[in-house]
Formats: sequence, structure tokens, C-alpha cells
Amino acid sequence: MKAAAAAIIALALAGAARADNAPKPTDIATQNAVADYNAGNFVAARSEFRRAAQRGSRLAEFNYAMMLLNGEGGPADVPEGKKWLRRAADANMTHAQYVYGKMYDDGQFVEKDPAEAHRWFLRAANQGHVQAELALANQFLDGRGTARDNTQAFTWYKKAAEGGDMTAQYVAGSFYERGGDGVERNLNVARAYYAAAAAQGDPAAKLKYLQLSTELEQQKPQ
Repeated sequence: MKAAAAAIIALALAGAARADNAPKPTDIATQNAVADYNAGNFVAARSEFRRAAQRGSRLAEFNYAMMLLNGEGGPADVPEGKKWLRRAADANMTHAQYVYGKMYDDGQFVEKDPAEAHRWFLRAANQGHVQAELALANQFLDGRGTARDNTQAFTWYKKAAEGGDMTAQYVAGSFYERGGDGVERNLNVARAYYAAAAAQGDPAAKLKYLQLSTELEQQKPQ
């Protein structure tokens, strides 16, 4: 859970830098909390996130929830953390929806419930959240929390791959390499996906890229 919190906290400043209009008071309070968090002043950050969350900042709701769940800046408070995480998810914050779904998928802090996880992954994925797209694809592939559906799995792997996810790029490549499940076999497209994953450091994808490169070269007319 800590990694998810750190990621969204880091995004807060980037979002603020892109704002065209003057930030709202809740935004300023959240930015101050982010600054204190990044400086390692967790006690102050937790208090600032709490105040901003109480005034309706979705980002503060999420970050306050993560600090409560992780016990940062004070003792852990799981019930309160879950409450604020759900509030951010209900406010349509896609990363909160993804993390809330992952909590149910992993059975962390809650009873494991893949169907509930699926519902939240779907909400976030439908709004373009790449990690949720990958999680949803995995669920369709495994038949976890929903009926097994390789066609749907491919659809979501491809979306996540187009969003830059390395794992999804490799899996999309494998779908095109073998064909089936509504996917027409296409080694050139498979090679391109493997290349994209290899460029991000996936050693297995690099091997696949080289393998298909050799195979395609051999298929050329002499």
C-alpha cells in the first residue's frame, strides 16, 4: 500500500504545476501537506491531509487514508483509513478506485472479495486508469471475480499496453503471436509489442522480439 500512496502524493505537485487558474484553498492545503510528506515530516502532513480531506479534497482524502492505513505520522487506524479511501473512490478518483479494488483483490484490511474488486477495477479502467485496466485483464484471464473471458482479457491488456504498461505490452504481444480468442495472428504486431516491453527493460520480451525478428526475416522471399 505504501507504494500506491507515494505515487499519488508525487502526482499532486505535477498536477498543481499544470493548473491554469489559481489553486483553491483546499488545493493549497493539500500541496503544503505533500511538501511536508516529501520532506519526511509525516506528523504535519497527516494533520494537513486530514484538514484538507474534511474540506473535500479528493487527493487529500486518498493520501490521508493511505497514511492511516500505513501508520505514517501516527498510529495506524484501519477503519478510518478505509472510510476515507472509500470516500475518495466514491468521489470518482480513479486511483482511489483502483487501490480500493486491489484491497479486495488481495484481501488486505478486508475480507477477500474478487467480485467487489472487479467492480472497482471496472470503474477505474473505464476512465483510463492503466493499472486498473491491467488488473481487470488479469481477472478476465483467470476468471477471478468475473466469468473467464479471454476476449475481454485481450481488450483490456491492449488498452493497458497502449497506456504504456510493460506487462500488458508483453501479454498483448503473446496474444498476437499465437492468435485466437478473436485476435488475428500477426507476428509483426506481436514483435512491435514485445519491442515496446523490451524497451522498458523486460528481458523476456527482448528474447521474444529477437526470436520473432529472426522468424520474420526467414519468411521473406529469397
